[in-house]
Amino acid sequence: MAAIARWCLRHRLVVVLLWLLALGGTAAGATLAGSAYSNDYEVPGTESGRATALLDRGFHGLGGDSDTIVWHTDRGSVRADAVEQRMEAMLDKVADLPGIAAVTSPYGDARGQVSEDGHTAYATVTFDAQADDIPETQARALVDTARAAASDDLQVELGGSAVALTEAPGGHIAEIVGVAVAAVVLFLAFGSLAASALPIATALVSVGIAYSGIVLLGHLMTVADFAPMLGMLVGLGVGIDYALFIVTRHRRGLKRGLSVAEAAETAVATTGRAVVFAGATVCIALLGMLILQLSFLNGVAIAASLTVLLTVAASVTLLPALLSFIGVRALSRRERRVLAERGPQPELPTGFAARWSAFVERHPKLLGAVAVVVMGVLALPTLSLHLGTSDQGNGPATATTRQAYDLLAEGFGPGVNGPLTLVAGLDGADDRVALDQLPTALGATQGVASVSPVTYNSAGDTAVLTVVPDSSPQSKATSELVDRLRTDVLPKAETGTSLDVHVGGVTASYDDFAEIIVGKLPLFVGVVVALGCLLLLLAFRSIGIPLKAAVMNVAAVAGAFGIVVAIFQWGWGSELLGLGSAGPIEPFLPVIMVSVLFGLSMDYQVFLVSRMYEEWLETGDNRRAVRIGLAETSRVINSAAVIMISVFLAFVLSGDRVIAMFGIALAAAVALDAFVLRTLLVPALMHLLGGANWWLPKWLDRLLPRISIEPPECREAADARAKIPVQRVTAAAAEERNDDVRDIAG
Repeated sequence: MAAIARWCLRHRLVVVLLWLLALGGTAAGATLAGSAYSNDYEVPGTESGRATALLDRGFHGLGGDSDTIVWHTDRGSVRADAVEQRMEAMLDKVADLPGIAAVTSPYGDARGQVSEDGHTAYATVTFDAQADDIPETQARALVDTARAAASDDLQVELGGSAVALTEAPGGHIAEIVGVAVAAVVLFLAFGSLAASALPIATALVSVGIAYSGIVLLGHLMTVADFAPMLGMLVGLGVGIDYALFIVTRHRRGLKRGLSVAEAAETAVATTGRAVVFAGATVCIALLGMLILQLSFLNGVAIAASLTVLLTVAASVTLLPALLSFIGVRALSRRERRVLAERGPQPELPTGFAARWSAFVERHPKLLGAVAVVVMGVLALPTLSLHLGTSDQGNGPATATTRQAYDLLAEGFGPGVNGPLTLVAGLDGADDRVALDQLPTALGATQGVASVSPVTYNSAGDTAVLTVVPDSSPQSKATSELVDRLRTDVLPKAETGTSLDVHVGGVTASYDDFAEIIVGKLPLFVGVVVALGCLLLLLAFRSIGIPLKAAVMNVAAVAGAFGIVVAIFQWGWGSELLGLGSAGPIEPFLPVIMVSVLFGLSMDYQVFLVSRMYEEWLETGDNRRAVRIGLAETSRVINSAAVIMISVFLAFVLSGDRVIAMFGIALAAAVALDAFVLRTLLVPALMHLLGGANWWLPKWLDRLLPRISIEPPECREAADARAKIPVQRVTAAAAEERNDDVRDIAG
């Protein structure tokens, strides 16, 4: 690390230009290539996937995205001549729009598209492509054409995945707010405008390159449309934090009288090691998603890991180059004046951080119990976690998709917003006879509100029918209906024939996706925890440190999930925050959250415990190591946490429910991790465990390779201390502890 820092300092202009060239090049490439995101929830081999493929083959284009145009009048009926003529003219215009494969009007042969009270009707619009492949201009043309038919007495709204493209949040308000708050916190922490600007500049450059890289990555593999925003969310948080830790260490070196180059080199050689190690843990946690073998999550994992990798690289290369440019201005004017007048001074832990560290040392049992109670209470809502896919009924009340959803639910029942599509391949007359009898059996099935007639393709080898549940798409009753059809109703209808009916549709595909994720979640969590523990074992040569870290990480995840469940699933304040109504938690959220949260939790664990480890190696005194480590790192950890929380919460302003879930979950986890776990529960437990914190069997120590994140002089001090009689070490450590107590008290 020291060699990297020296090279970057000697060639600072080259380093800055290379990073700016990379930023400009990737941005230009992304602009020219355009985005190609895909929210493909379908997993190869699932029944819903087979239904979609069969529908697309048999009906040539009707497997495209299906949207709805809904109109409602409080006066009269939608069957009135004036309304019918107005809407038929509009539907004719829609049918002529580019990208439209078919339009099914309620005024034709279609049945069931006018509500019983006659106040609401809807038409089905089928595109010739899936929503991911539909240009926004085509979706916008549909919305504009349909909405033009509205009048004072006639409300027209639209729903569907393609229509939702026109409601995608624009601009970068969330990022701007997050960066602005981070800048204020950094300035308050450093008192230097130049020093506070560097972490932000470093993060923006690295995240900018990553954002453009994710856009290009979408052309090579499946990348969800929220992946760039998620990468930016994580990248800004960890990027600013990593740079903050290095700048803090650099400033400490300047105050000790080191030159700018020496201080920067020392900061990268010491704190930079911890940054690289922490970044590696985040990447490993994120890449753990690859073991699920889901293309939808593979792109998210690689995109987020790419962002973290670039932020780490910028922190240990671009940042020292920038530090050399600003020189001693990394210190505030007052700090520079004091340094000039009094010379270098030892920087002892003082103030609230030192007093808090001493307080924890005196009351570890009480404070540890308080922390456990707090985490337990916050984690309780997690027990009622319901995984499912939120839909347009959870959107903001002002969105046209939400209003269309509500109009359909009120006029036709909740199930019309999530119909099930049954697709069958036919081989002979017996299959056709059995299929013609199927609607009767389906209509008598519990949970079914209505069944459409069977529709055959021109070749007669494929048929489709629609089943409308009597419950909402998000309801557990709808998921139970899907299972009932697959395991009971359809097998009976297929008996004695070669008929093979598949249950598909959006609701069924979401259920299949969620089921696969839940089935693989234990393996995923186990692998992520095991890899994280292994890294900490190699770094800190201890059994206790990795085990405590695993427990703390699980506690942070459980607490964060509890808060997410309360807000998004129970609806506590979701409408107030503009996040729509209560609904289930996205099935992929646990996987991504566990990856990100485990990685971020490891960050604070590494930065806190690495300082304690340095002190332990030098003195062999656990109480001193914990006290000094907490006193010296708690302030910077808390500052970093405030920055990260601000960045994450700012993404609630994005207007995207999924991104808002991530933002609130990550902000909650970081807050709990920094203010409850790392600065309260972890040091309390380490005081209670004493020297057992650092125990490692000698045979295991010999077998494990060494990953050194501590400065070389700490290891040399530990080796030298091992040769001194135990009595002398204990006496020296006790005297140093007394000196520290006097310093803090003074």
